[in-house]
Amino acid sequence: MELKLTLNGRAVTAQIEADTLLLDFVRSHGCTSVKRGCETTNCGLCTVLLDGKPVLSCATLAARAAGRTVTTLEGLQEEAADFVGFIADQGADQCGFCNPGFVMNTIALLRENPDPTDDDIRAYLAGNLCRCSGYEGQLRGIRAYLDSRKG
Repeated sequence: MELKLTLNGRAVTAQIEADTLLLDFVRSHGCTSVKRGCETTNCGLCTVLLDGKPVLSCATLAARAAGRTVTTLEGLQEEAADFVGFIADQGADQCGFCNPGFVMNTIALLRENPDPTDDDIRAYLAGNLCRCSGYEGQLRGIRAYLDSRKG
């Protein structure tokens, strides 16, 4: 079947099988920040934005993105650069494997709620699995970023 969508700001048309996962589609188009982790929707490593909302691409058929906009970390480098340093400063990116999912969900959170509480942040990032940290480093990094924006 033919799939047409916008991927990171550019129009893409491709032939796909009906059972192609969005994860496999974006990776085949060079978006290697999207990772295959658990394949059970439990880790958040495959998070992409579909029309601006975070979705787990391991559980989304590519055909569901037809005519829509898909954004991966590759398409958000400038926006992500604003705060990833704050997360790194907290030692929260020890191996870095989970970072793209955290970054994608943080961007979605801050677009939806520019001044979240710590509980809001925890709730929004709850679907991201990190085996290196206790999640507090990510929380401290996001909080430090938000505090820096306030002046």
